Amino acid sequence: MADKFALDKYADKDSLIHSWHPKCKIIGISLLIFSFAFIQDISLIPVMLGITFIFYYISKLPLSFLVSRLRYPGLFLLGIIFLLPFVRGENVIWQWSFLKLRQEGTLLVLVIVCRFISIFTMGLVMFGTAPFMTTIQAMRKLGLSRVIADMLILSYRYIYQIFVDFSQMQQAMKVRGYTTKKQSNRKYNISLFRHLSVLAAVTASLLLRSYEQSERVYAAMRLRGYGDLTTSIVQTNTIDDKQAKNTFLSLLALFGTGIIAVSLFLWEII
Repeated sequence: MADKFALDKYADKDSLIHSWHPKCKIIGISLLIFSFAFIQDISLIPVMLGITFIFYYISKLPLSFLVSRLRYPGLFLLGIIFLLPFVRGENVIWQWSFLKLRQEGTLLVLVIVCRFISIFTMGLVMFGTAPFMTTIQAMRKLGLSRVIADMLILSYRYIYQIFVDFSQMQQAMKVRGYTTKKQSNRKYNISLFRHLSVLAAVTASLLLRSYEQSERVYAAMRLRGYGDLTTSIVQTNTIDDKQAKNTFLSLLALFGTGIIAVSLFLWEII
């Protein structure tokens, strides 16, 4: 179950991005992500998507890996996609009854969607081409707060436990006859209201379990001495600096990525 949702599932592959030094990779890809976030010009969209495609292709990550992780975050865009084209702008390009599709809103949706896909993909390349612990260790060396680093590690570790608990609860519900599909015997059918109430109960149970487990974990950590200013889950001195095959090439790649990011930013503001 954990392997299904792991960000570093393909961290052991061999590619130029995998061999990029973690610190250089974080800085370089972060610069690209920030430059993508500032893009508003529609003419820069093909350039942004092209850069994203090249990085993902070089990383040798499978397309299914991107699609499976893009599915759920993409649901948050649905409201924007279906709303903005009909409420933003003045130039109407299509109309049916009271619905008016406007040019400005359509172009804005295009920019938002492409920008979201590019930023999400680049973030996946950054976290998916090295072990998660290695990435956090590199962030710590770059100045990330000890508390934030520990929170990231614990969240990443125990989010899998939530999926496991949810899977077990689903299995238990099926054993007890719960189903959302129509059966030949109508006594097994449930109404939409009943279905929503069951989902609400499952969600509440997961939240309570997570809260209780967080207290147990924190108590165990305190018992082992965690909590003073010198202790941390992430030890920055354990990072393997040999992950980069060539330090010079890593710095050169960082320089090139920085040039691209600055060029996109200047192109946008000028």
